[in-house]
Amino acid sequence: MPRYEYKVVPAPTKGLKGKGIRGSEARFSYAIQELMNGLSGYGWEYQRAETLPSIERSGLTGSTTEWRNVLVFRRLRDGDVDAFQPELLPAPEAPEGTDPEADTPNDPLPDNGVEDVQSDSRIGSSLSILAHARSLTGKADPTPAETDEDDTPKP
Repeated sequence: MPRYEYKVVPAPTKGLKGKGIRGSEARFSYAIQELMNGLSGYGWEYQRAETLPSIERSGLTGSTTEWRNVLVFRRLRDGDVDAFQPELLPAPEAPEGTDPEADTPNDPLPDNGVEDVQSDSRIGSSLSILAHARSLTGKADPTPAETDEDDTPKP
């Protein structure tokens, strides 16, 4: 059973100004939104709002009851290992007609349609890729007359 810690904060009593926010109701809603988003960034999950009595001193000997609005948040306790236990999945079933106990040789990987390109260290990997691309498109490699002295194709 997960264990939680709780945080109780006073609800905003007045709104916050923001860009494009007009009216006292919108500002008040924006203040609550900013408070909730700020605490959720630290892992706190909003639970509920409460109105609770608070007895306060009034004068030398008197007391009055003030009603306070608070917001209640919770999050999982740090180090609560029960909440982070891994879920074990069932083992995959063998296809029908095969013996799961039999040792099967490693089958080669299926062809995925992508050809492996061997890099040629003499001309660099980029020219090797270019030559491979030309072979796929049907263009022939440049003849020696079409190349410079450093084996690069002429434009």
